[in-house]
This record gives sequence, structure tokens and C-alpha cells, in this order.
Amino acid sequence: MTTETPAAPVAKRVPTERVHHGDTAVDEYAWLADKDAPETIAHLTAENSYTEARTAHLADLRATLFEETRRRTQETDLSVPARKGGYWYYSRSVEGQQYGIQCRRPVRDGETEPPVSVDGAPLDGEEVLLDGNQLAEGHDFFSLGAYDVSPDGRWLAYSTDFTGDERYTLRVKDLQTGAVLADEVPDTFYGTAWSADASVLFYVTVDESWRPYRVWRHTVGTPASEDVVVHEEPDERFWVGVELTRSERFILIDIHSKITSEVRVVPAGNPTGEPAVIAPRRQGVEYSVEHHGHRFLILHNDGAEDFALAYTSVDAPGDWVPMIEHAPGTRLESVDAFADHLVISLRTNGLTGLRVLTDGSTDWYDIDLPEPLYSVGLDANPDYRTGRIRFRYSSLVSPDSVYDFDLVTREMILRKRKPVLPGPDGREYDPAEYEQHRDWALADDGTRIPISLVCRAGTPRDGSAPCLVYGYGSYEASIDPWFSLPRLSLLDRGVVFAVAHVRGGGELGRRWYEEGKLLAKKNTFTDFVACARHLVKAGWTAPDRLVARGASAGGLLMGAVANLAPDAFVGIVAQVPFVDALTSILDPSLPLTVTEWEEWGNPLDDPEVYAYMKSYTPYENVAPVDYPAILAVTSLNDTRVLYHEPAKWIARLRAVAPQGDYLLKTEMGAGHGGPSGRYDAWKEEAFVNAWILDRLGRR
Repeated sequence: MTTETPAAPVAKRVPTERVHHGDTAVDEYAWLADKDAPETIAHLTAENSYTEARTAHLADLRATLFEETRRRTQETDLSVPARKGGYWYYSRSVEGQQYGIQCRRPVRDGETEPPVSVDGAPLDGEEVLLDGNQLAEGHDFFSLGAYDVSPDGRWLAYSTDFTGDERYTLRVKDLQTGAVLADEVPDTFYGTAWSADASVLFYVTVDESWRPYRVWRHTVGTPASEDVVVHEEPDERFWVGVELTRSERFILIDIHSKITSEVRVVPAGNPTGEPAVIAPRRQGVEYSVEHHGHRFLILHNDGAEDFALAYTSVDAPGDWVPMIEHAPGTRLESVDAFADHLVISLRTNGLTGLRVLTDGSTDWYDIDLPEPLYSVGLDANPDYRTGRIRFRYSSLVSPDSVYDFDLVTREMILRKRKPVLPGPDGREYDPAEYEQHRDWALADDGTRIPISLVCRAGTPRDGSAPCLVYGYGSYEASIDPWFSLPRLSLLDRGVVFAVAHVRGGGELGRRWYEEGKLLAKKNTFTDFVACARHLVKAGWTAPDRLVARGASAGGLLMGAVANLAPDAFVGIVAQVPFVDALTSILDPSLPLTVTEWEEWGNPLDDPEVYAYMKSYTPYENVAPVDYPAILAVTSLNDTRVLYHEPAKWIARLRAVAPQGDYLLKTEMGAGHGGPSGRYDAWKEEAFVNAWILDRLGRR
């Protein structure tokens, strides 16, 4: 007996006109934007049923992939404890539980090294500060936002989200008694900061467009109705954030748009004081601030495209005194201050790095790292007075590793490497069985585009291998080499995994970003196609063995390349994809729109931007061509890329190019990041990877 494949859902077509700059566009699926309408939910439910039926033959493969990830994961585990004051702070995971447990243990007399757990068991003398599994009880979704222990260790500020819309409720817990105070603030954003005496907590709230725009001051033990606005940002291009410096001397209020910033400071010992401006905002000038002794460190791009480091006086902020001059091609990304050292996070030649400066000296050195391709960045370093820093390191073949580094002797101490347990076949993970490579594609304008690759050792370069190529290319975000347990299931089935480091990201410095935004955005798309063509030309794969994957703004990339080069791929995965970009950026009432104009341009006021965006936005450019198979994954409660963008895109693809194979999967109780629990996230990844392997002809 055979089961007939159900017919694909057909969305009704209700023509809605949009007129801008003399151009009239018709959107037949605008009705899908009504999240509360029963017909919208019915349509998304029908799409889910269709996708479930069309992928039913992959159920066993999904189960196998999930089990491979689970078997390779040490489910009961404990992070490397980080010392702050008189405690070691760490998190634990427990087999069978979806969420982490946040803990601390008092530092014992003479104890200088972080305590070690056996098989991830709780440390002797442990205090559980928050158990995500208890907080998540009765909810399909759970996310922890703020998690901030006060300087004296007495209070814990934490916030929770149970829908995925990233609107958090802030609470304060007394860590001496375990009681959660009556203090409760709804609709808060990320970011909190304590005063020096822990009597006052600063936090951030959002406006109706989801823009964080207010910093508040809350006195512990008082109703939220008595809280005071410390700063309100009226310019809709700007976000606000708040944090306490590592020295615990100052509260920083960071005010920034995509290209301009301003920082205000409040002494942590005088939390009711008026915020002082470090430097007034100037259009196009970005800077960040870190406190270090008698000075504020200023990382800035004023006449320094890839940023320079300067300082100004704490007592009377004014002129910026140069410390590290601008060096084109070396992008300075952040500076972290410790009592006797500074650590600069940077990138050069497409790789991340850490640079150390000794206080009072202009000498510096870069921390040497062992592989040609890697990713490195500072980990939790809460103590200001320390001679050691902690950083994380990984590569495409090296599991996530935590190191302590002595800033004077330069000794590098491996504290923990993420375990990779034997898979279902019992085989131990051996990095030597895999190869990582850096290759380069040539873009249409002659620019060389880096590609990072990983595969099983000995993978043929004759075009016979299947390949998955990943891309992003927006917001100066870099997709640095990273290790993935679920990816091993692809590599062990002969799949080559590649990352196309296209323009619009930040891999090769600020210019790399500038050449992939605004009226140069199409470089992002043509770069990715150039990388796909190069992978074929270099023998890594063939067009009928190549799947592309991207998420969010990387989902926009996926939709654009589907229109630009449908013949280059056999399948495309677009997760929470920004595929109706023009419509969204035209609507300033939508979350994030106004803040995005400095990234994409303002099509509402600028006809050139309107025409340019219309020429590449995926939804606007669906054509009657032979598209590769497309899987779009979204979430109903996503506030960053609204669910209706991929829903409309799939509906239009079916109407205009009905011969294609298009699937839409909507998480009905999640946000931008998808399912929140780790097992649910593994199941989601298994679903996507099973679809990819099916397109590549591998099981």
C-alpha cells in the first residue's frame, strides 16, 4: 500500500498595492503578516503538515543523526569555574535535562587553581543560583537573558523569556536566603549593571519597535513603579546598553547606531549622579570605552578605518591621547583592561587574535596559536586584578577549548577541551582523520574571497564529493572557523563543509564590511556565487552535489543567490531568512527598521536605495525559473526577522515557479534562535541535516 504525497498548500492571493517613488508593486500575500488571524495560523499549520509528510521518509535518518549527536556529547558536564571575589562561578548540564544550571562554590584557603569536577558532577559545597530546568517547567520555550551577580555576591539579577520574543522579565534573587524579591520588571532587554554597594541596579527597556532606548535605575527592594529613567534616547537610529566596568568603578551607558556612537559614564559609587559624556556623538565616528586606572581607554575609528586605541583622563574626559596607531588591515575589535595589562581582540589576514600590552609600556606581543585556521576570543574574566586571562579556542577540527594564559610568563594552560565521545559506531574522535583548508575564489571585480573548508582526510578533489557551503555577510559579523559535533555526521558521510567569507562580514577588516553594505550589497551575493563556482572549478564538488545554507541576513543571501544562480545548487536551506527585506525596511513601525537604515539604506526617502533594494530582494525577484529545492525554517515569535517573510516567499515561489520543491517549517513557540532546549535544538539540526543529506544523495 502506498501513501500519496499531499498537495502543497496554496496560499490565497489578495493583491495589495505598494506605491513608492512612482513604482507600484503588488503583494498578493501581505495578509500573512497578521499573526493573530486564524487563517494565518491555519496556513502555517498546513505548511508544517505538508513539510512533515514530504520529509517522512527521513524519519529514521533524523533519529540516527540525533542519536549521533547525543552519543558524542558528554551530557553531564561542568564548565571551567571562573573566580570572582570569594567564589568560583560555573555552569553545569545534566543528562536528560534541557537547560543549564548556574552555580558557585566558595574559594577555599590557599586555593588558586579552578576546582575540577569528576565526570561533570557537582562540586563539593556548591550553591545552585539558578536552575534553568526548574524555571522552564510548564513552558515550551525558555531563555535566560540577564545573569548578573552583584559585586558583593549578595544579589542575582536575572531575566527570563518564555515565548521567544526577547522581551524579558527582570527579577532579583537574594543569594543569602534564596528568596526572589517582589521586584519585577517586565519587557526588559539584555544588559544590567550594579552600583558599587549593590543597592542599585541599572537595566534597559525597549520601545514598541523593539529598540532598546531607555536605561533605568532601580533601588533593590522597591517597586518598579518607583524606578527612574537615567537616559532616554530619542533618535530612532540609536540603541542603548548598560554595563559595569571590570574594575567595578563605572557604569557605562553605550549609545550607538550602525555607524555612530556615544558613551556616558556614571560612577558606580554614586549611582544617582548625572551621566557624563565621554565624547559627544559625531556622525560616522564609532568608539567604545573601558576603564583602566586613571584613564578611560578609547577604541575608535576617527581617521582610523580599522580602529586605533587612545585614552583620556577619568577626571576630565577630553582629548584622546594615542596609544596604538591605526594599522590598515589589522582590525582592532575590543580592548579589555586588567590592573597591569591590556588585552586587545583583533583580526588580521582573516583570522582572530589576542594582543597583550603591559601597563606603562608601549611593548606588546601576540599570543601564538597552533593551527593555520582557528577562532580565538576572551572568555569570562571577571577579576580586574589578575595576572592570568582565560580565552576560548577552536578550529574546524579542534573542539572548543578553554585556556588560562599567564600574561607575564606567557604559559598557556589547557583547562578543558570539549569532550567528543565515541559515536554509535564506537569510534573515538581523531582530529588527524580530518583536514582543514583555506582556499580563495575570485569575485567578478577581481577581489579574492577566502573560503574555509573541512573534510575527511583523503576526500577526492575530482568533483565527486558532496558539499555544504555556508554564508552570512552582513553587519560586519565574521563567520570564523568553529567546531561542531552535528557537523561530524556530515563529514563522516563524505560531505565537504565550506564557509564562504563574503563581503559584508568583517573577516578582512572594516573595508570588507563597507564593500558589502548599502549600495554595494550585491557584492555579498556575487561573492557567494563566485565561491560556489570556485568550489566546482577546484574539484571540491559539482553543482548537483552542492547545497547552500544561511540564516537571518544569511537567509537573505540564500534567497538572493537562488535568484542569481539557481543552477549553482541542488538545494538551499534558509533559516529565519530576511527575504522580504524591501517591504520590512520600508515600514518604520516594524521592529528594528529605522536602526537598519544605516546598514541597507533608507528606501522610504531615497529612490536610488529603493530601486537598488528592489533589484535584489528575494521576494521581489522570484521568477519562473528552475529553482533548486528550498527548505525555509522560521519561528512564529521571531522579533528580528518576522515569520511572514519566509511564509510569503515560499507562497510566491509556488505560484511563480510551481515546478520547484519548496518546504516551509515554522516553530510555533520559538523565536529567532529556534528551539531553546538543547535536545530540541539537536532535533532541529537533525531535521535540517537529514534534508541536506537527502539532497546530496547521502544517508
